[in-house]
Amino acid sequence: MAAPSRALAHLVTNRFRPPRFGLGSSRLGEPPGPDGDAKAVATVDAAYQAGIRFFDTSPAYGVAEQRLGTALQRRPRGEFLVSTKVVADARESVKASVERLGLAVDLVFVEDPAAVETVYPELDELRRDGVIKAIGVASGDWRLLDEIVRDVELDTVLLAGQYSLLDQSARPLLDRCLARQVSVIVSGILTPQILQAEQSSDPATIRARRISAVCERYGVSLPQAALAFPTRHSAVTSVLIAAASAAEIRADAALVRQPVPANLWRDPDLARLVS
Repeated sequence: MAAPSRALAHLVTNRFRPPRFGLGSSRLGEPPGPDGDAKAVATVDAAYQAGIRFFDTSPAYGVAEQRLGTALQRRPRGEFLVSTKVVADARESVKASVERLGLAVDLVFVEDPAAVETVYPELDELRRDGVIKAIGVASGDWRLLDEIVRDVELDTVLLAGQYSLLDQSARPLLDRCLARQVSVIVSGILTPQILQAEQSSDPATIRARRISAVCERYGVSLPQAALAFPTRHSAVTSVLIAAASAAEIRADAALVRQPVPANLWRDPDLARLVS
């Protein structure tokens, strides 16, 4: 991939550190209509009341941007961070997202890694002009992100999957990000294998059950351990949690607040299963 010239790159002098946990709005765009609007706003309100101050969205999530904005416009703007995504024509895309949200956007992710070469210079101008605070790239392929981090001065990356209790394949990316002071945000942590570990016999789910058995010795549930695990790597600053209801995000936030005993991570049985 051809990379933007380093002459165009914004040099990161202070590491960008979003809040440790955030609400991903991928499930807030449905169902349509007033009932869906009310449910989405209630979900965001519950997240805020639970202490979450990082909210991620995208134009691709239907009316999620509008619903997120409706909920957050009632909150003091300096208390939370909002991120959204662009593919092409970054300046117009950001402008449209701001209009839908009714809020300024702090962080913008390039959603198509192949578009970084053309989109980055526009986003860099917006960052230098103070329109946005940070630039990132989002992908479910850690190798693509690793290639971009080598060549482009980013503030952050959003990695969907590939660094969790069940999959640490993205560790080389995280190590590179740590060396280059690029914050890593991870999503896709509460997978079906984690949430429904008793209901399947595929290899990943069988391993999840074995991990769960170790966690139970320490009074820790499998989802609780899964949410706590990623930030054990120093590059990972944030975990995004997708939720579709107030009850769901309250339950997830309660898991986040529960401490995980340090001895769990030192357990040799867990070490054999998580590698």
